[in-house]
Amino acid sequence: MKRRTLLRTGAIAAPMAIAMRPLNASAGNNGTLKVGYQKSSTSLVLLKSRGWLEKKLAPLGYAVSWAEFPSGPPMLEALGAGAVNLGFTGETPPIFCQASGTPVVYVGNSPSQPHSEAILVPAASPITSVAGLKGKNVAVAKGSNAHYLLVASVLKAGLQFSDITPVYLQPADARAAFQSHDVDAWAIWDPFFASAQTSGAKVIGDAAGVVPNHNFYLSRRDFATAHADALNAAVASIKQIEAWLPANLPAAAAEVAPIIGLPAPIVLTSLGRQKYDLQKVTPAVLADQQKIADLFFQLHLIPAPINVSDAAWS
Repeated sequence: MKRRTLLRTGAIAAPMAIAMRPLNASAGNNGTLKVGYQKSSTSLVLLKSRGWLEKKLAPLGYAVSWAEFPSGPPMLEALGAGAVNLGFTGETPPIFCQASGTPVVYVGNSPSQPHSEAILVPAASPITSVAGLKGKNVAVAKGSNAHYLLVASVLKAGLQFSDITPVYLQPADARAAFQSHDVDAWAIWDPFFASAQTSGAKVIGDAAGVVPNHNFYLSRRDFATAHADALNAAVASIKQIEAWLPANLPAAAAEVAPIIGLPAPIVLTSLGRQKYDLQKVTPAVLADQQKIADLFFQLHLIPAPINVSDAAWS
C-alpha cells in the first residue's frame, strides 16, 4: 500500500507522521519499534506513560515510537505499510488485514473479554433486544471487534445481517450520530461503551455467549522474523504492567484518564470489565479466529477465504 493511500484520512495521517520520525542516532543500530495503540489498550497507554518499554528495549539497541489510532482497522493499514510493527486490536481487524494480503502474525492475546463491548440504544428507545434491530440503522466501525459482535448477535437473534443497515463510522463520529439519533443503535467497545452508558445508553446485548472478544498484539511476519528480540521484550513489558493492573485499578484509572481524555470513573468502569493476562496464541484461539474469517467470507465482507493458522507465530 502506498503512503499516499494511508494519508487519505486524518485519522491515519497523524499517526503516520509520528511513526515515521527519524530514528535518534543514539538509540543503537537495530531501529525503532513502532507501536500502535488505542484508547482501549490500557497496558500500552501505561507503558507509554511510564517509559518502561523504552528502558527494556534500549539495551537491545532499539528506540520506540508511539502512534494512537481510533480503532484497529486503520492501525493495521499502517502495519501493512510498515508504519507500525506492533499493534493492539480486537479480534476482527486481523481477519481483514490477512485478507488484504498483509503477512500479519499473532504475537499474543488477552483472555476473553465478554463484557467490554456491547450493542447500545438510546435511553428512550423502544428497542429492548437485538431482534428489535430489524430494519434499523446501526453504527459500527467496519472491521472492528464490534463489527463481529454485531454480525454474530444479529444472526443469533434469528435475523440476517441484511435485515439491518450497518452505518460504518469510527467511534467519535458514531457517538455523534448516536447522540443525535441519526442511528438507532451503536455497536462499540470500552472505554467508549462505558462513556455512553454514563450518558444513559441502554445495553441490549454484549459479547457474553456470542463471541469470544479476544484482543490481540500483532506484527508483520518480516518484522517478527528479523526482530523477535524486540517483540519478546515488548511482551515481557506488557506482562509486567498487567501483573500490576488487577490489584491497582483505581490508580491505573487515575493515571490513564487524563491521557485518553475521559473522566477517571468512566475509565475505572472500563478497566473493571477487562482481563489482564497476555497469553501465547493457542490453536483454540486461532480456531475461533477462523470462524470469524469463514463467516465474513460467507457474508462477502472479505474478498477471499483465508487460513488463519498461516498467521501463527512462535
